[in-house]
Amino acid sequence: MTGDKADQARNGGAARAAFSHKPQTAIWSAYCRPVSQSGFVLSVQGSFVVCVQSYKKNSPSSGLFRVKVYNEHGIAQRNGTGMFPRAVMNRFLLLPLEEEGRLNDMPLRENFVERVFAYYRWTEMLDQEPTPGRLVKFHTAHKLTLMAHSPRHYTDMGRLVAGAGKRDWDELTAEYGAQLMAGLGVIGTRGKHVNVLQHLMGFLKNHLSSKDKQELLGLIEDYRLGLLPLIVPLTLLKHHLNRNPVPEWVYQQVYLNPYPKELMLRNHV
Repeated sequence: MTGDKADQARNGGAARAAFSHKPQTAIWSAYCRPVSQSGFVLSVQGSFVVCVQSYKKNSPSSGLFRVKVYNEHGIAQRNGTGMFPRAVMNRFLLLPLEEEGRLNDMPLRENFVERVFAYYRWTEMLDQEPTPGRLVKFHTAHKLTLMAHSPRHYTDMGRLVAGAGKRDWDELTAEYGAQLMAGLGVIGTRGKHVNVLQHLMGFLKNHLSSKDKQELLGLIEDYRLGLLPLIVPLTLLKHHLNRNPVPEWVYQQVYLNPYPKELMLRNHV
């Protein structure tokens, strides 16, 4: 599937994604950087590509995780990957991959789609503006997103960014990209999201009334307890951020719009 890049103005620069709810089909990645004659993604000039492939659990050809591998004694161990996904992984080292059955788990689905759009933004940066300054902006924009997944990865990636301009660029970006996808692969917890929400709320402490603060804190606490999905406190928080002066880098946080709202994934996590 292809679409015009003009549709990418919002939601972190990524256009609306297609997602199949049919059990027999699963998106394994979307918005791949076009690679001509690759055999895995179509190259469409001036467009982006959505790649769809069904990955079947336990399949020796298309299973992604825990595929049976038999040793020389005929004993099976569940530590293999199917032939096709292994070829894809070798060709596209950072490409987000997932099995169809696991996409029925809403936190895993949300995490996968978030990684897909992060992968798109990362490859777009490398294509369009591969400079140390742009890397700093990219890292800053993903600060809260990474904090909601893995603060350790965010810290390690910050050290890499500090070395931009001093190290070999290809080596540094390869390491940064690997850390980015590994960090986002860590499933965000309610506790980490609460920390991010409270951090954002801190920029409003001098602008909100006591009543507004209590309302927002109450929603964040209900989310922490599992009584509300993430979208509820985040929507109110974004409302207040849009109505009050906060640092510009806060408005630019990918965490606020990691993918198109039409996907409604944060309604379920």
